[in-house]
Amino acid sequence: MKFINLVGLALSTVSVLPAAQALSGSQFALFVAHMDPRLREHAIEDQILAGNFPGFLKNLVPVKLQWNPPKGKVIEATIYVMPEYLSIGSESDFLRIPMNLYTASTVANRLGYILPTRKIVNAVYAQSAIHFSPAPMTAGPEMRSTDYYRIHNEKIEAQARMLGVKAGQLVSGHKKDVVLTNLLDSNPGRIAIFGWHRLNGAPIQPLSTVHGACYADYSHGIRLVSDTVLIDGERRSIYDVLQDPVQSHVLNDEGPMPRIREQMSGVYGDTPCDRH
Repeated sequence: MKFINLVGLALSTVSVLPAAQALSGSQFALFVAHMDPRLREHAIEDQILAGNFPGFLKNLVPVKLQWNPPKGKVIEATIYVMPEYLSIGSESDFLRIPMNLYTASTVANRLGYILPTRKIVNAVYAQSAIHFSPAPMTAGPEMRSTDYYRIHNEKIEAQARMLGVKAGQLVSGHKKDVVLTNLLDSNPGRIAIFGWHRLNGAPIQPLSTVHGACYADYSHGIRLVSDTVLIDGERRSIYDVLQDPVQSHVLNDEGPMPRIREQMSGVYGDTPCDRH
Protein backbone atom coordinates (compact mmCIF):
# COMPACT_ATOMS: atom_id res chain seq x y z
CA MET A 1 0.00 0.00 0.00
CA LYS A 2 1.27 3.45 -0.89
CA PHE A 3 1.70 5.90 1.98
CA ILE A 4 1.20 9.63 1.54
CA ASN A 5 2.14 12.47 3.88
CA LEU A 6 -0.03 15.49 3.14
CA VAL A 7 0.70 17.29 6.41
CA GLY A 8 4.48 17.52 6.43
CA LEU A 9 4.40 21.31 6.54
CA ALA A 10 2.08 21.33 9.53
CA LEU A 11 4.12 18.72 11.37
CA SER A 12 7.38 20.51 10.66
CA THR A 13 6.18 23.52 12.64
CA VAL A 14 5.81 21.47 15.84
CA SER A 15 8.75 21.82 18.21
CA VAL A 16 10.54 18.62 19.16
CA LEU A 17 11.34 17.75 22.75
CA PRO A 18 14.99 17.25 23.74
CA ALA A 19 15.75 13.53 24.01
CA ALA A 20 15.77 13.72 27.83
CA GLN A 21 12.16 14.98 27.82
CA ALA A 22 10.73 12.85 25.01
CA LEU A 23 9.31 10.02 27.09
CA SER A 24 8.82 6.54 25.72
CA GLY A 25 5.33 5.07 25.99
CA SER A 26 6.20 3.07 29.10
CA GLN A 27 7.95 6.07 30.68
CA PHE A 28 4.92 8.27 30.03
CA ALA A 29 2.62 5.69 31.62
CA LEU A 30 4.77 5.82 34.76
CA PHE A 31 4.95 9.63 34.65
CA VAL A 32 1.15 10.06 34.69
CA ALA A 33 0.31 6.92 36.68
CA HIS A 34 -0.99 8.77 39.74
CA MET A 35 -1.78 12.09 38.09
CA ASP A 36 -5.17 13.77 38.31
CA PRO A 37 -7.01 13.10 35.00
CA ARG A 38 -7.12 16.83 34.24
CA LEU A 39 -3.35 17.13 34.61
CA ARG A 40 -2.87 13.94 32.62
CA GLU A 41 -4.75 15.50 29.70
CA HIS A 42 -2.39 18.49 29.75
CA ALA A 43 0.61 16.12 29.83
CA ILE A 44 -0.79 14.23 26.83
CA GLU A 45 -1.31 17.46 24.90
CA ASP A 46 2.19 18.69 25.73
CA GLN A 47 3.86 15.47 24.55
CA ILE A 48 1.88 15.22 21.30
CA LEU A 49 2.31 18.87 20.36
CA ALA A 50 6.03 18.58 21.07
CA GLY A 51 6.18 15.87 18.43
CA ASN A 52 6.63 12.90 20.75
CA PHE A 53 4.77 10.27 18.78
CA PRO A 54 5.92 7.38 16.54
CA GLY A 55 7.25 8.53 13.18
CA PHE A 56 5.15 6.03 11.24
CA LEU A 57 2.01 7.93 12.22
CA LYS A 58 3.09 10.72 9.85
CA ASN A 59 2.87 8.35 6.87
CA LEU A 60 -0.80 8.73 6.09
CA VAL A 61 -2.72 5.96 4.35
CA PRO A 62 -5.32 6.65 1.62
CA VAL A 63 -8.87 5.47 2.26
CA LYS A 64 -11.51 5.68 -0.46
CA LEU A 65 -15.20 6.48 -0.04
CA GLN A 66 -18.03 7.13 -2.45
CA TRP A 67 -21.65 8.20 -2.59
CA ASN A 68 -24.21 7.61 -5.29
CA PRO A 69 -26.69 10.52 -5.19
CA PRO A 70 -30.30 10.02 -6.30
CA LYS A 71 -29.49 12.17 -9.33
CA GLY A 72 -26.12 12.74 -10.95
CA LYS A 73 -22.86 10.83 -11.03
CA VAL A 74 -21.14 8.96 -8.22
CA ILE A 75 -18.95 11.17 -6.01
CA GLU A 76 -15.61 9.66 -5.05
CA ALA A 77 -13.39 10.79 -2.20
CA THR A 78 -9.92 9.87 -1.00
CA ILE A 79 -9.05 10.77 2.56
CA TYR A 80 -5.69 10.29 4.30
CA VAL A 81 -5.63 8.82 7.79
CA MET A 82 -3.08 7.89 10.41
CA PRO A 83 -2.43 4.14 10.16
CA GLU A 84 -2.78 3.71 13.93
CA TYR A 85 -4.39 5.52 16.83
CA LEU A 86 -2.53 8.52 18.17
CA SER A 87 0.20 7.38 20.55
CA ILE A 88 2.95 8.78 22.74
CA GLY A 89 6.50 7.51 22.50
CA SER A 90 8.92 5.99 20.01
CA GLU A 91 8.35 3.46 17.24
CA SER A 92 9.66 0.69 19.51
CA ASP A 93 7.87 1.79 22.71
CA PHE A 94 4.60 3.68 22.31
CA LEU A 95 1.36 4.00 24.26
CA ARG A 96 -1.93 4.32 22.37
CA ILE A 97 -3.38 7.17 24.35
CA PRO A 98 -7.06 7.97 24.96
CA MET A 99 -7.94 11.62 25.47
CA ASN A 100 -11.00 13.75 26.03
CA LEU A 101 -12.67 15.76 23.28
CA TYR A 102 -10.92 19.03 24.19
CA THR A 103 -7.46 17.47 24.05
CA ALA A 104 -8.24 15.51 20.88
CA SER A 105 -9.63 18.50 18.99
CA THR A 106 -6.80 20.75 20.15
CA VAL A 107 -4.01 18.45 18.96
CA ALA A 108 -5.87 17.66 15.73
CA ASN A 109 -6.25 21.35 14.90
CA ARG A 110 -2.67 22.21 15.74
CA LEU A 111 -1.30 19.37 13.60
CA GLY A 112 -3.57 19.95 10.58
CA TYR A 113 -6.02 17.11 11.13
CA ILE A 114 -9.66 16.46 11.91
CA LEU A 115 -11.52 13.70 13.74
CA PRO A 116 -13.42 11.10 11.68
CA THR A 117 -17.13 10.62 11.12
CA ARG A 118 -18.94 7.30 11.59
CA LYS A 119 -18.82 6.69 7.82
CA ILE A 120 -15.07 7.30 7.80
CA VAL A 121 -14.54 4.89 10.72
CA ASN A 122 -16.44 2.17 8.85
CA ALA A 123 -14.42 2.80 5.69
CA VAL A 124 -11.14 2.64 7.63
CA TYR A 125 -12.16 -0.69 9.12
CA ALA A 126 -13.22 -2.12 5.77
CA GLN A 127 -9.92 -1.13 4.13
CA SER A 128 -7.56 -1.98 6.99
CA ALA A 129 -4.73 -4.41 6.29
CA ILE A 130 -5.04 -5.90 9.80
CA HIS A 131 -8.12 -6.33 11.99
CA PHE A 132 -7.57 -6.71 15.71
CA SER A 133 -10.06 -8.61 17.84
CA PRO A 134 -11.55 -6.25 20.47
CA ALA A 135 -10.30 -6.87 24.00
CA PRO A 136 -12.84 -5.37 26.45
CA MET A 137 -11.80 -5.13 30.08
CA THR A 138 -13.91 -5.16 33.25
CA ALA A 139 -16.14 -2.10 33.46
CA GLY A 140 -15.88 0.28 36.42
CA PRO A 141 -14.29 3.53 37.59
CA GLU A 142 -10.82 2.09 36.91
CA MET A 143 -11.60 2.20 33.16
CA ARG A 144 -10.33 5.79 33.23
CA SER A 145 -7.09 4.97 35.01
CA THR A 146 -3.65 5.09 33.42
CA ASP A 147 -3.17 1.50 34.58
CA TYR A 148 -6.07 0.42 32.36
CA TYR A 149 -4.58 2.44 29.48
CA ARG A 150 -1.30 0.57 29.92
CA ILE A 151 -2.78 -2.91 30.34
CA HIS A 152 -5.05 -2.53 27.31
CA ASN A 153 -2.10 -1.32 25.26
CA GLU A 154 -0.18 -4.44 26.30
CA LYS A 155 -3.09 -6.62 25.16
CA ILE A 156 -3.06 -4.90 21.77
CA GLU A 157 0.71 -5.31 21.49
CA ALA A 158 0.40 -9.03 22.20
CA GLN A 159 -2.13 -9.32 19.36
CA ALA A 160 0.07 -7.23 17.07
CA ARG A 161 2.97 -9.64 17.58
CA MET A 162 0.72 -12.63 16.94
CA LEU A 163 -0.71 -11.04 13.77
CA GLY A 164 2.70 -9.91 12.51
CA VAL A 165 1.70 -6.24 12.29
CA LYS A 166 4.31 -4.03 10.66
CA ALA A 167 4.72 -0.36 11.58
CA GLY A 168 2.70 1.81 9.23
CA GLN A 169 0.11 -0.78 8.22
CA LEU A 170 -3.48 0.42 8.42
CA VAL A 171 -4.96 -1.37 11.44
CA SER A 172 -8.29 -1.18 13.26
CA GLY A 173 -10.68 -3.00 15.58
CA HIS A 174 -8.77 -2.40 18.80
CA LYS A 175 -10.37 0.86 19.99
CA LYS A 176 -13.58 2.87 19.82
CA ASP A 177 -13.15 6.05 17.79
CA VAL A 178 -13.86 9.55 19.05
CA VAL A 179 -15.96 10.90 16.18
CA LEU A 180 -17.73 13.95 14.82
CA THR A 181 -21.51 13.82 14.46
CA ASN A 182 -24.45 16.19 14.04
CA LEU A 183 -25.73 14.80 17.35
CA LEU A 184 -23.19 17.03 19.09
CA ASP A 185 -25.00 20.11 17.81
CA SER A 186 -28.01 19.24 19.98
CA ASN A 187 -25.86 17.72 22.75
CA PRO A 188 -23.23 20.37 23.50
CA GLY A 189 -20.57 19.45 26.02
CA ARG A 190 -20.61 15.76 25.06
CA ILE A 191 -18.11 13.44 23.40
CA ALA A 192 -19.20 11.11 20.58
CA ILE A 193 -17.81 7.58 20.24
CA PHE A 194 -18.34 4.81 17.71
CA GLY A 195 -16.79 1.57 16.53
CA TRP A 196 -14.64 -1.14 18.13
CA HIS A 197 -15.59 -3.54 15.36
CA ARG A 198 -15.76 -7.27 15.94
CA LEU A 199 -14.08 -9.54 13.41
CA ASN A 200 -17.45 -9.98 11.67
CA GLY A 201 -17.43 -6.23 10.93
CA ALA A 202 -20.16 -5.28 13.43
CA PRO A 203 -19.26 -2.45 15.84
CA ILE A 204 -19.55 -3.10 19.56
CA GLN A 205 -20.16 0.61 20.18
CA PRO A 206 -23.06 2.27 18.32
CA LEU A 207 -22.83 6.01 17.84
CA SER A 208 -23.18 7.49 21.34
CA THR A 209 -23.00 10.86 23.07
CA VAL A 210 -23.72 9.50 26.55
CA HIS A 211 -20.45 10.80 28.07
CA GLY A 212 -19.40 14.37 28.75
CA ALA A 213 -16.67 15.99 26.65
CA CYS A 214 -14.19 15.65 29.53
CA TYR A 215 -14.58 11.86 29.57
CA ALA A 216 -11.99 9.37 28.32
CA ASP A 217 -11.42 5.69 29.08
CA TYR A 218 -9.07 2.90 28.02
CA SER A 219 -11.29 1.79 25.10
CA HIS A 220 -11.13 5.14 23.26
CA GLY A 221 -8.73 5.87 20.41
CA ILE A 222 -7.96 9.03 18.44
CA ARG A 223 -7.62 8.34 14.71
CA LEU A 224 -6.61 11.55 12.96
CA VAL A 225 -7.65 12.38 9.39
CA SER A 226 -5.89 14.93 7.17
CA ASP A 227 -7.88 18.12 6.71
CA THR A 228 -7.17 17.84 2.98
CA VAL A 229 -9.33 15.47 0.92
CA LEU A 230 -9.52 14.57 -2.77
CA ILE A 231 -13.00 14.84 -4.29
CA ASP A 232 -13.08 13.32 -7.76
CA GLY A 233 -9.32 13.91 -7.84
CA GLU A 234 -9.46 17.57 -6.76
CA ARG A 235 -7.84 18.73 -3.51
CA ARG A 236 -10.39 20.24 -1.15
CA SER A 237 -10.67 21.30 2.48
CA ILE A 238 -12.42 18.52 4.35
CA TYR A 239 -14.29 21.21 6.29
CA ASP A 240 -15.75 22.63 3.09
CA VAL A 241 -16.77 19.18 1.89
CA LEU A 242 -18.44 18.27 5.18
CA GLN A 243 -20.48 21.50 5.05
CA ASP A 244 -21.51 21.02 1.43
CA PRO A 245 -25.21 19.99 1.08
CA VAL A 246 -24.35 17.39 -1.60
CA GLN A 247 -20.70 16.39 -1.31
CA SER A 248 -20.86 15.92 2.47
CA HIS A 249 -22.68 12.61 1.97
CA VAL A 250 -19.50 11.01 0.64
CA LEU A 251 -17.83 11.48 4.05
CA ASN A 252 -20.75 11.52 6.46
CA ASP A 253 -23.81 9.27 6.56
CA GLU A 254 -25.70 12.04 8.39
CA GLY A 255 -25.32 14.52 5.54
CA PRO A 256 -23.98 18.08 5.81
CA MET A 257 -22.36 19.26 9.05
CA PRO A 258 -23.02 23.01 9.28
CA ARG A 259 -21.24 23.34 12.62
CA ILE A 260 -18.21 21.19 11.90
CA ARG A 261 -15.77 24.02 12.60
CA GLU A 262 -17.35 24.64 15.99
CA GLN A 263 -17.11 20.94 16.83
CA MET A 264 -13.41 20.98 15.95
CA SER A 265 -12.64 24.38 17.46
CA GLY A 266 -10.72 22.96 20.41
CA VAL A 267 -10.29 24.60 23.78
CA TYR A 268 -6.91 25.99 24.75
CA GLY A 269 -5.60 26.66 28.24
CA ASP A 270 -8.34 26.67 30.88
CA THR A 271 -10.95 24.16 29.65
CA PRO A 272 -14.27 23.26 31.31
CA CYS A 273 -12.53 20.08 32.49
CA ASP A 274 -10.08 22.18 34.51
CA ARG A 275 -12.97 23.85 36.28
CA HIS A 276 -14.55 20.62 37.54
